[in-house]
Amino acid sequence: MLVSSSNTTQKTYYEILSVREDAGIDEIRTGYKAALLNAHPDKLPKQPDLTESDNNEQEFLVVQKAWEVLSNSQSRSQYDKELAASRRKVEVVANEIELEDMNLEHCNDGEHEFLYPCRCGDYFGISSVELKAMGVLVRENGEVEINDSNFLPVSVILQCGSCSLKVRLLIEANV
Repeated sequence: MLVSSSNTTQKTYYEILSVREDAGIDEIRTGYKAALLNAHPDKLPKQPDLTESDNNEQEFLVVQKAWEVLSNSQSRSQYDKELAASRRKVEVVANEIELEDMNLEHCNDGEHEFLYPCRCGDYFGISSVELKAMGVLVRENGEVEINDSNFLPVSVILQCGSCSLKVRLLIEANV
């Protein structure tokens, strides 16, 4: 379960309290106290803008909820299960593509970038550095070669640079 913060990013209760997920109760208590001091409405300067004041109150309530959940072993266990399940959530993709479907761009630093046009006008992209980390080498002339004879087919989810669409890039040994 992720919580939306005031800046629209989603944080876990562990992140809200600034503790690791394997933290003990003492670390969680320390994180809670620090977060509470930073979010408590009485400790913050008075805000003339009501929406800012409401955001501060929301943040305080989220810190309280994080403490309630993580300080109780049963609710923490349940929360950890929900968090793990949300991380296993399957990505919904608009399309599946292969490297050969992508346009090759040469960069100034001698690296390459593979780009695939999105329907919004921007691109999905992956660099030769990212590919190299997966065992896929891109030669100077742009040819692609698999670095490992035991290479198994992989797929990578690429998100458009501008919109929320995603594609799955399939990489197989016969590129």
